[in-house]
Amino acid sequence: MTQLTVRKLEVDLSQGFDRHWHGGDPFRSQYYNALSMSFPVGEQSFIDSVREGLLLLPDTPDHATLRADVAQFIGQEATHRHVHGLYNDQLEKQGLVNHWQHWATKRIEYGRTHKVGPLHLLAITAAYEHCTAVFADGTLRYGSWFDAAEPRMRTLWRWHAAEETEHRAVAFDLYQALGGNYRWRVRWYLYVLVLFAMDATRQTVLNLWRDDTLFKLGTWWSAATFLLGRDGMVWRCTRPLLQYFRRDFHPDQELLQPAAQTLAGEWLQAHAGSYRVVR
Repeated sequence: MTQLTVRKLEVDLSQGFDRHWHGGDPFRSQYYNALSMSFPVGEQSFIDSVREGLLLLPDTPDHATLRADVAQFIGQEATHRHVHGLYNDQLEKQGLVNHWQHWATKRIEYGRTHKVGPLHLLAITAAYEHCTAVFADGTLRYGSWFDAAEPRMRTLWRWHAAEETEHRAVAFDLYQALGGNYRWRVRWYLYVLVLFAMDATRQTVLNLWRDDTLFKLGTWWSAATFLLGRDGMVWRCTRPLLQYFRRDFHPDQELLQPAAQTLAGEWLQAHAGSYRVVR
C-alpha cells in the first residue's frame, strides 16, 4: 500500500573522512557538516510529530495508505538519524562543536512545556520537509552541488536526498487529513524559513571558525558562488521554496523536468549496491 522503502546505507564512516571532504572546499564542507549536525535531533522531532498525529487519524480504509506511508516515513527518518549520528561523531573528533542540536532541543522542550498541539507540530514538520525536499532535489539535479565530494560522502548525501524526495509529502498529507488549515501552515513555514536560515548560518560560521578558515578569501568566494553561482542555491531554490505559499500547493507538484521523483528513482536504481533494503 506504500511506495516508500526503508534502506540501510552501506557506507562505512568509522575510519573518518577528510576535514575538507567536499573537493577541498572549506565552506561547502562546513556548510553540509552544519546541516548534518541538525539531523539527529530534527529527524527525531519529525518522527515524534507524525506519531502523535497518527494517533488522531481515524483508523478507516481510506487512510490505510497514509498510515503505511507514515510507518515507512518513520523508518527512513530513523535511519537518517542513525547515519548522521555516526557522521557527527566524526565531526566531533575533528574538533567541531555541535551547537545546533542544543538550539533545537531547547526549542522542542519549550514547545512541550507550552503544550504546542500536534497539528502545529505537524505543520512545522511539513515546513521543514518541504525545505529539505527542495535542497534534496538540487542535490540530485545539479552535478556541481556534489560531484566534487569524496565518494562516500557524495553517496551519503545523495542517498539521503533520494529518500527525502520519496517521503516529501507524508507529513503534509497527514496535516491535511487531520484538518490542518492554510493560515497556520504558512505561518509556521515563515517561522521555519527564518529559523533554518539563522541556524544554518550560525553553525556554518562556528564550524569555519573552529576550522580556522573563516577569514580566508577563498572561503568567502566559495560561499558567494555556492549561493549566487550558475546553479547557486538562491537561483535554484527560491522559486520552489516560495511555492509553499500557494493555497493549492502540494509537495508532489513538479516544477522541473525531469521530475524529482524520477531523479530519486534513477539514483537509487543506479546505486543499489550502496544500500540494503530493510523493509
